Amino acid sequence: DDNSEQFHFYDYGPKDIATIFFYMLVAINLHAVIQEYILDKINRRLHLSKTKHSKFNESGQLAFFYLFSFLWGASILNTEEFMMNPTSLWKDYPHSRMIFQVKFFYICQIAYWLHALPELYFQKIRKEDIPRQLRYICLYIAHISGAYILNLQHLGLILMVPHYLVELIFHASRLFYFSDENKQKGFTIWALLFIMVRLLTLTLSVLTFGFGLARVENPGFSIADGNFNVLPVRIGCLGAVCLTQAWMMWKFINFQLKKWREHVKNQIPKKKITNTKNKRIKKEPNRG
Repeated sequence: DDNSEQFHFYDYGPKDIATIFFYMLVAINLHAVIQEYILDKINRRLHLSKTKHSKFNESGQLAFFYLFSFLWGASILNTEEFMMNPTSLWKDYPHSRMIFQVKFFYICQIAYWLHALPELYFQKIRKEDIPRQLRYICLYIAHISGAYILNLQHLGLILMVPHYLVELIFHASRLFYFSDENKQKGFTIWALLFIMVRLLTLTLSVLTFGFGLARVENPGFSIADGNFNVLPVRIGCLGAVCLTQAWMMWKFINFQLKKWREHVKNQIPKKKITNTKNKRIKKEPNRG
């Protein structure tokens, strides 16, 4: 049909390494621009402590990235209609042929998280913050690269978009909190969405690896065809996702408990002040 739109499809290969390295350098430059022309100017106005200054910079950089990635990923999902057909997660696997937008999205994602490693040195991150940041950077690199190499781009994209939305809300809420400590409503929205996205991630992962791909299992391991649909790989992928979600929930629960303890500690002095005031008011009539 002359009126039909032509699509060019791409797969991955060794040349991607050079492309990822190039966009990693681009990400380093963009990081520096955002830091110098936006975050540093806001920091000067807020007069934050060193600890809050470091967290503000981290949240500022990540908020820009999550916003951009969420909008980009959501536009791809809308264009390709992945959400309208859940069977596309395993139907016609392996998805070794990608449209340009999907391939470029994954290239940029891997490049960004790789650039975050040297940024730990460039930004002079505090030593006590390095292990925490290294953990989540390495988890992003492992999961996104795994989805890209194992031809699970559809599943990876559908899981990344809601996850990035939740992370965007968290870091945006933290930025507002640093500007005014009374602004904490965003954390409540984040907490609710965080739990929902964890459940969504587990549900789609079990559905894909446990049921969908199991029905069209490949009899052999074929690297040439990009078909990794064998039982050990499926178990490994599902195990990695489940362990990561369990670890994230553990961190989430600890974070909520810490906030609750801080809230209780702040309430105790207020109660003491009100009690002493009430006692003084009661004593004054007796003196009269």
